[in-house]
Amino acid sequence: MRSPARPEAPDAPEGPMNAHVSIQDPSRAKRLKARTHTTHEQLDSRIMSLEPFRDRERYGRFLKAQWGFHREIDALYTRPDLVALVPDLPERRRLDLIAQDIQDLGQPAPTADTPPVFGDGPADPAEAFGWLYVAEGSNLGAAFLLKAAAALGLDETFGARHLAPHPDGRGRHWRGFVAALDGLPLSDVDETRAVDGATAAFRRVRGLVDDAFA
Repeated sequence: MRSPARPEAPDAPEGPMNAHVSIQDPSRAKRLKARTHTTHEQLDSRIMSLEPFRDRERYGRFLKAQWGFHREIDALYTRPDLVALVPDLPERRRLDLIAQDIQDLGQPAPTADTPPVFGDGPADPAEAFGWLYVAEGSNLGAAFLLKAAAALGLDETFGARHLAPHPDGRGRHWRGFVAALDGLPLSDVDETRAVDGATAAFRRVRGLVDDAFA
């Protein structure tokens, strides 16, 4: 089992096979991958050890963590300033699909006691793109997860809706996001905030996973 952010494209968040990517790479997406590699690997190892696709009960716990993460960033998908940079951002939302998957499994709707990280107030675009980088990368890597879900009798129409690929294909969908990320006019300080955002996102997933499987 890989983390919800384990894509296979060379500029997506990934593990040891792509650890050679340099923080000096001209692609911002690749630099983000290089600078968050350790945090991501720690998350991968933790999730793999929990075997979330061993049965439906454990998969339900995984869905709970997914819901918690996407709740944190859901407001970003409709922010006008971010949509101006990624026009198809609203259709990339997956929170409602995760909620439907949870309902498919007959589990109660999850709740949260604290406000999401990103609400209706102002948000730093650089930090926001760091979080979105993690979320969008997870969609690219979801092909592996969808196959694992199939072994539990789940698919894009029942229980694993949020893992379904975009009609244009996962790779093309990811490349559109990368183009926007690489084209952002960010200073070195701004890019560090994007790295901080991505790192915080990975750590938030880790915390949600730990809680879901406690």
